[in-house]
Amino acid sequence: MGLISENIVETPFVPGIGPHRDRLAGLIVNAGRDPALERLSGALQRSVVRQLLEGIFAGSPYLQMLIERDLLRLQRVLCDPASDQLPRLERELFEHISAAPDIAAAMRALRTFKNEAALLIALADVSGVWTVMKAAEALSRVADVALQGAIRFLLTEATRRGDWLPPDPANPEQGTGYIVLAMGKHGSRELNYSSDIDLIVFFEPRRAPLRDPSTMQSFFVRLTRDLIRMMEERTAGGYVFRTDLRLRPDAGATQLAIATDAALVYYESFGQNWERAALIKARAVAGDLEAGNAMIGELAPFVWRKYLDFAAIADVHAMKRQIHAVKGFADIAIAGHNIKLGAGGIREIEFFAQTQQLIAGGRQRDLRVPETLTALDRLTARGWIKETVRDELAASYQFLRRVEHRLQMVADEQTQELPTDETQLNRLAQFCGYPSIAAFSADLTRVFETVQRHYRVLFESSPGLTASGANMVFAGQIDDPGTVTALSDMGFSQPSSVLATVRGWHHGRYAAVRSPRARERLTDVQPILISALGASADPDRAFASFDRFLSELPEGVQLFSLLSANPNLLRLVAAIMGTSPRLARTLSRRRRVLDAVLDPRTFGALPSRADLDAVLALEVPPEASMPEVLDRVRVIGQEQAFLIGVRVLTGTVVAAQAGEAYARLAETLVCRVQDAVEDDLRRSNGRVPGGAAVVMAMGKLGGREMTAASDLDLILIYDFDETATASDGAKPLAPAQYYGRLTQRLISGLSVPTAEGQLYDVDMRLRPSGQKGPLATNLSSFIQYQAGDAWTWEHMALTRARIVSGPEALRSKVNATIHTTLTRSRDRSKTAADVLDMRRLIAAEKGTDNIWNLKQVPGGLVDVEFIAQYLQLVSAAQHPGVLDTNTLAAISKLAAAGVLSASAADTLTAAGRLLHDLGQVQRLCLDTDFDPETAPAGLKQLMADAAHLPSFSVLEADLRDKLASVRDLFKKLIV
Repeated sequence: MGLISENIVETPFVPGIGPHRDRLAGLIVNAGRDPALERLSGALQRSVVRQLLEGIFAGSPYLQMLIERDLLRLQRVLCDPASDQLPRLERELFEHISAAPDIAAAMRALRTFKNEAALLIALADVSGVWTVMKAAEALSRVADVALQGAIRFLLTEATRRGDWLPPDPANPEQGTGYIVLAMGKHGSRELNYSSDIDLIVFFEPRRAPLRDPSTMQSFFVRLTRDLIRMMEERTAGGYVFRTDLRLRPDAGATQLAIATDAALVYYESFGQNWERAALIKARAVAGDLEAGNAMIGELAPFVWRKYLDFAAIADVHAMKRQIHAVKGFADIAIAGHNIKLGAGGIREIEFFAQTQQLIAGGRQRDLRVPETLTALDRLTARGWIKETVRDELAASYQFLRRVEHRLQMVADEQTQELPTDETQLNRLAQFCGYPSIAAFSADLTRVFETVQRHYRVLFESSPGLTASGANMVFAGQIDDPGTVTALSDMGFSQPSSVLATVRGWHHGRYAAVRSPRARERLTDVQPILISALGASADPDRAFASFDRFLSELPEGVQLFSLLSANPNLLRLVAAIMGTSPRLARTLSRRRRVLDAVLDPRTFGALPSRADLDAVLALEVPPEASMPEVLDRVRVIGQEQAFLIGVRVLTGTVVAAQAGEAYARLAETLVCRVQDAVEDDLRRSNGRVPGGAAVVMAMGKLGGREMTAASDLDLILIYDFDETATASDGAKPLAPAQYYGRLTQRLISGLSVPTAEGQLYDVDMRLRPSGQKGPLATNLSSFIQYQAGDAWTWEHMALTRARIVSGPEALRSKVNATIHTTLTRSRDRSKTAADVLDMRRLIAAEKGTDNIWNLKQVPGGLVDVEFIAQYLQLVSAAQHPGVLDTNTLAAISKLAAAGVLSASAADTLTAAGRLLHDLGQVQRLCLDTDFDPETAPAGLKQLMADAAHLPSFSVLEADLRDKLASVRDLFKKLIV
């Protein structure tokens, strides 16, 4: 081909007067003054050359810089035969690489080569001397040569060090098994003007001529890292190519260079459909080309299947269809339109060809071509598409690629988005040869509509793969910008991490997603899953919890099928993952609870004691060993607590109902563990004659006000025949020792972690004499202690005492003691003084002004409980009917007896309900203290909903008012 200066076919549209003309005039003057630029000066006498350069100056600051920086280079580009210049530049590059004393010199040579090649290709393209596809092929060749030169330098240096022992030191890459595959447009020789180059790097261990084979992995990773640095590090000479290696197998978990055997195992076991489409364009471009071509041959069975179901094709199509649904790509526009990803863009033409290649290429080998236009030709020849469709798509493809090149030449940026600024859009239109935006827009719109029409016809019967409004691109190794934005809008703080994790799922990193069937089911449910997680109270926590949940599953087909068939269940799972770490942990260990959630009865009446006893009888047979009993009660306890928590989370029960349900569950489990412990003790130590033991619940269990995080405040009280001195078993024990051991085993049975986890923390400090006294309390000691030695605060605690297990006869005796203790006459002033002293001690140790510390803040739960307990102590002698272990029930009884005014009772009841409502949510949803500054908006709204208030701000104001009212009552009533 001849000179560019003599074969110009087209030029940009040259606008009127402007700085571009002054700069061209200066260039002409400088060329005329330098004898070395005689040929350039002559070329500039031609008006068409001046018009070409003037249009470039007006449209591309980047090309203007390349032109003005080196006029000798411009002279070569314009005045040497265009077809000879790339071969010359390649020869010069390898000469400089061979002579380079260090990596800095090699990098300068690469950048000099790239800059002159970039100017040559740009001028040949803009002038019409080369077609746009000829320019793309030349850019791809430049990338090939740059990689080859850099690799030769790096391996020559390794040879000099003695680390690399190549068969041919003059060509140290040949026959060595180091493989560089180009992907995408680089692989298909369709590179755009300012594109990244997508690479996959493999090494063949059996070929690698390393002095020390034990360093193989680290050697090739370091080599690849140095290669990337040589390509993309910005120096005074610019950069060569931005380089992307994220298309390699499971990029989030693998090294930059991968052994061929490992790669083949990955593709055979976990390869994705989008990877099949991507590998259509794979081409060996550098390193050991023979080994690279052999690797592509090895991958052919993975890419080209004889039979490929529609679901696999839908995966490829979904990438494009999902892109459309993010941020307006589905609509045709001009300003701001993405000519690659947008509707009617380049990607639609590529997918149109690739999808049909995948369908038919397994059996029709001539369709296995990487170039888009060639693929369209072959598909036409095979009868897959009509000639008119081929012609329109081919013309559209070349038109859009031409615009893409001009757009990227402006500032050497990898962009495909048309400017939104009118001035910049007008400048681009003129650079593309149009006199106005209107003329430019008309042609663009016609092309977009043509492409979109053909693309829609091809896929018009494709089923929807994603939830409405939540279509996103998770396929591929490169983060789609629109998907990143969509995930951010959903509330995910690290969308790229979300994308990487989802890709890991599809790469089979967990057992649950190892099978192809599981990954297919995951693909089905994934869009609505991500949307549901994003809609939860804390999207980041929800996603992390679900990922942890998924990592612990042995298999995922059943779960994904279940979630796909039950969208409401999926939303509930998302809510659990984002709101309640406690429930999420249970779900991870007990996936069968999902089946229980699907049972319509789950959201009906809470299970009765009889229901729970029936579950225990079924799950824990009488003949079960002690370890089996402890494991099974933990399973049942966690599952039943999970179902109560789900009701709280979904608002189907109020706090009071939940408190009773948690307490009912706890006392049922205490009874079963006590039975098992007693049976076990009897087998080794017999029985104490006339002996019996009851468990007395205090605190929240006694008051039926438990939360998901409550521990158990217990006292074990025993009695026996006064004449008995020891148990009657093979290993007799004295009664005190016997019941002490029983108590220790009961505590362990309830609290010690087993393989199935923990049941409850147990606190025995409320027993007579506290930690100083024996673990088990003799009935006579209990009676004596309560009659003469107990402190006022211990009698306050006794107002919440409730027997939850043991024989009826002993229960009656203990209850009689409690009743006698609480109904005796008291000195009101002394009792008030004791209560106030106790409150001051607690405030000194645990006091706070944080209103969200619902228990200790002034006016909080401690104050509500102290008011109720104080009034019961000072009035029960006269009004025994006021006694009730439940705080709100006691307040109601105090009001009914006239001890408490109706208004005060209303105030305390309203405050108590609010505090209990909020406490249930906090303990269910948080492992730490609630902080409104860092709490997610969804959790705040959940708390407002639990309090039946419209917003968190209203809740906060209401809470402050109620706390103040309670505190006022505390000061008035405890006197």
